[in-house]
Amino acid sequence: MSGTVLSFALMGVAGRELSGEFTTFQILFWRSLVGSFIVVALLAQQGWHHALTRRPVAQVARNAIHFAAAYGWFYGLGFISLAEVFALEFTTPIWTAVLAALFLKERITPLRAGAIALGFVGILAITRPGLQAIHPASLAVLGAALGYAASNVLVKSLSATDSPLTIIFYMTLLQLPLGFGLSVADWVWPSAAAWPWLVVVGVTGLVAHYCLVRAFRHADTSLVVPLDFLRLPLIAVLGFLVYGEAFDPWILGGAALVFCGTFLNLRFARRGLPPA
Repeated sequence: MSGTVLSFALMGVAGRELSGEFTTFQILFWRSLVGSFIVVALLAQQGWHHALTRRPVAQVARNAIHFAAAYGWFYGLGFISLAEVFALEFTTPIWTAVLAALFLKERITPLRAGAIALGFVGILAITRPGLQAIHPASLAVLGAALGYAASNVLVKSLSATDSPLTIIFYMTLLQLPLGFGLSVADWVWPSAAAWPWLVVVGVTGLVAHYCLVRAFRHADTSLVVPLDFLRLPLIAVLGFLVYGEAFDPWILGGAALVFCGTFLNLRFARRGLPPA
């Protein structure tokens, strides 16, 4: 989980650094290109049979949604604070619970409904509609969280037939040409200063998910998920030190509400009660 937290934080900083030179589509293209070299190396090591999928339509649908979500996340990095981006992203488990109930027929118990409600109160605390103008980037990141939730639901479905490496392979295979096609019109070649950040974005995007999967193999979900929330204070500190971003108590308080809903859900589930 230390690898996951650090990788996501570095990816956020790298995305902020690149946003001044590249369009969001170009950042997504270079992320996929760098990641593709890593995935090919993994296929060569673990076997090319992982390049075959039993459900190509589901793979296309998952990656179209994931690409759109990644666009909203990287777009937000260029306009709002790093802490707000990460706080809004943490609503993904809330959206996942809603979508799982709608499409996977998972039951919404009173505890789950309470966790969802707590999460939405957290969203209101972060965005404060009516008290301040909501930046379009905040809505983009919130949409990204919803997209990531839909992607998670599809990944859960795909995992029944395809290996994790297969899913990652199709993520790079499908999103690479998509990012290139949408970035050609405003194409710019990277400057010498941008290359290290491009490598960071590509490597951390894969390392973060790899470490997360490893963490779930070695520890209970009720331990792993709360540790993932350590990304928020870390990125808030980085935002303050690197970009002079002030600590916003509304953002931290809203994120705390989202965290409480998720954490209580996991605690009740661990005790054998219906998942909240």
